[in-house]
Amino acid sequence: MVIAAELLAAAALAADPTAATGTAPQVMPTVYEAGHFYAVPETRDGQRLKLVVDTGGGGGGGLYWISGAAANRLHLQTRDCAAGGSHLTVAPLPDYRPGHALPPPDSGFCGAVVLVNPRGDVTPDDGQLGAGYLPGHVWTFDYPAERLTLQGSAWRPDPAAHPVPLGFPRDGDGRPTDGFARIVIRVDGQPLDMLLDTGATAHPTAAGKQASGTPTVNGYGVASYITRNVLERWHKAHPGWRVVEGGDDLLGPKTASRMIEVPDVEIGGWSVGPVWFTERPDRNFGAKGMSKYMDRAVTGAVGGNAFEHFVMTIDYPHATAWFRCVTGCKAVATPPPAP
Repeated sequence: MVIAAELLAAAALAADPTAATGTAPQVMPTVYEAGHFYAVPETRDGQRLKLVVDTGGGGGGGLYWISGAAANRLHLQTRDCAAGGSHLTVAPLPDYRPGHALPPPDSGFCGAVVLVNPRGDVTPDDGQLGAGYLPGHVWTFDYPAERLTLQGSAWRPDPAAHPVPLGFPRDGDGRPTDGFARIVIRVDGQPLDMLLDTGATAHPTAAGKQASGTPTVNGYGVASYITRNVLERWHKAHPGWRVVEGGDDLLGPKTASRMIEVPDVEIGGWSVGPVWFTERPDRNFGAKGMSKYMDRAVTGAVGGNAFEHFVMTIDYPHATAWFRCVTGCKAVATPPPAP
């Protein structure tokens, strides 16, 4: 969750949850840095974008977004689009070079366009493929191979992968209204409802990096988040679990957050660990925070520092994630979580 979900709040999710993809899988033009996947499409005149692939990030109506600076660099003519009672800034899709393009967005509320976020301070990158753009398709995040694939209509789950049902908010007809996926993990034998968040970002301090060993590029890496209330509960029940005061300063050096090391986390019938969780205020995931976009209240986000062990496929049309263990995990005999 690199940025807030305000772009998504402007309009209901318009992507068709049964949208078809071509038969053949498409390996995305991607770079992988310290646990984050970045799509790097290139235009015909040699301009390259760098867009973080963030299942917990913004967007809307089947669209991805780019920054105002990126739109200016690509000489894209922006215009206003009224949607959901709000006015959004959009631009034509960049003229991508064949073989280095992004799949076009599903029919959005403003046509075949890209959202433009004029705020230049939300991310150091050019934009984001988020919860507005990713749903409607099947995506495989192969963390060990550092490869992102948009699966085709012939895709079938790997027999070695374990399924996990995902929760999405839905309207009266059962159609998803937002693209944020809720996943259930287990810590200390207890289920926790979490945001599935490939974009959850760490900025460890020297103390946090020394304790956790979090890989970083330009100071940034991946994280998982937990609310202050749950962190306090874990710390009280397990005083031996390591806690680093001021271990992460993503939100600024004056508000450096604690980090807690959880020795074992269960995801999709696999046990991995240790996994470090960064503290977040309860309000960030409360009823007025992230939970208002989800089908059920969540207490944090699980991110790339837990997913790094897996080939993870998110099947949005069937509201299921599939996890195949590659390294550093073991199967556990735990009943699958309720959706």
